[in-house]
Amino acid sequence: MRLLHYSDVENVYDRPERAGRLAGCVAARRDAETVVVGTGDDIGPGVLPMVEDGAQALDFFEALDADVQTFGNHDFDYGLDATRSVVRESPQTWVSANVREDGDPFAADAGVVPVTVVERDGRRVGFVGVSEPESSIPDSLTVADPASAVRERAAELRAEGVERVVALAHVHDERLTALARAAELDAILAGHVHGERRDRIDDTLVVRPCANGRVVWEVELGDEVRATRREVERFPCAEQVADRLRTRMAETGLSAVLDSVDDPIERDRRACFAGEQRVSNFLADAYRWAGDADVGYYDTGMLRSGPPLSGEVTVADVMGLAPFAADLCVVSVSGAALRELAEATVVTDERAAWIADDEAWWGQFAGMSVVWNRDGRAVREVRVGGDSLDPEAEYALATNEYVVETDEFPGVTRADVTEVVGVQYDALVEYARESGVEASLDGRITVER
Repeated sequence: MRLLHYSDVENVYDRPERAGRLAGCVAARRDAETVVVGTGDDIGPGVLPMVEDGAQALDFFEALDADVQTFGNHDFDYGLDATRSVVRESPQTWVSANVREDGDPFAADAGVVPVTVVERDGRRVGFVGVSEPESSIPDSLTVADPASAVRERAAELRAEGVERVVALAHVHDERLTALARAAELDAILAGHVHGERRDRIDDTLVVRPCANGRVVWEVELGDEVRATRREVERFPCAEQVADRLRTRMAETGLSAVLDSVDDPIERDRRACFAGEQRVSNFLADAYRWAGDADVGYYDTGMLRSGPPLSGEVTVADVMGLAPFAADLCVVSVSGAALRELAEATVVTDERAAWIADDEAWWGQFAGMSVVWNRDGRAVREVRVGGDSLDPEAEYALATNEYVVETDEFPGVTRADVTEVVGVQYDALVEYARESGVEASLDGRITVER
């Protein structure tokens, strides 16, 4: 039996040709013994998903004739009813062993089950799905421990006499070892983390295809469980899928051109975590402009990677940089609180482990400059508008709703909000209309030894 594994489709819907090539890759590698499997964030996020409440995913699922799917946190971005609707109308079986609503499995009435068994050519393989508890799944749902759920359900599958057990796991990296050791698993197909992976934990194969439809893992469940990487760009485009998505984008106005960019602006989230980038400056500048604030600030995790902004840049391109319907808030903060925020922006703990440098920049800013001393592992200087930060002064900070709600960014709270100026992605679009899609490096982040 062969598994074709995709995950974290996310912004692919905003790039119809990429979606078509992803579907084309699956079609080209599929045969009668193949099972097509997704591991979450395949409904959202993205601009078209946001406008369509995730319904655009049905074009993709139907073209793939997908078999099995589990939930990612962004599959709930548009509300539980929207998720139920997609689940009910999509062709695949949705499996979730640890997401519950009012004590019952979420969307059991729409066909969600904890496990499923798929048979191909007389061979039976069991699938169990789990999602990450520490993610943005709605508070109205309960997300149980993934390892405990896998242990229980894998035992049930083995008791049914299946030949292989595969976990579909939309979880953080650090949970994968616990999953592999919780039960007798032949493979873990992973999502959630935006980086490729192929290795083994003890005897369990672990693969993850990264995000945005670049890679499909082809997993062979033969005498030996092994995986082959398939690069999507090498396959022909399934034009029917691409055309459906282009039509949806045109009908919603997302194809309207805002500006033309001659010098491509790269949009690589990993690079932004590593320091100042043009795309992060554009986002922070837009926040500051829209809020008429002293400082613009956004959390780096909101940026979605994708092709460079180049040539004609559309509404979808700009909204797709951070396709989340979070409010853009203006916050009144003291200079002391702003310094606390600046210090929290630079992280050196496990969150920086996947960055090549010694620190990761958890936030990006405009109107403010920060000097980080690497040897001393400390912020040495913070300036606002070119002037030294005054700890007693009050500053206006424009940022998104997530920053004021979470405890990841100390110094800024909901109580400090003085104004809500609209939805953050609308600010990006209006800034692009007013000022064009331009961005440069100006030294707002400095790293010294």
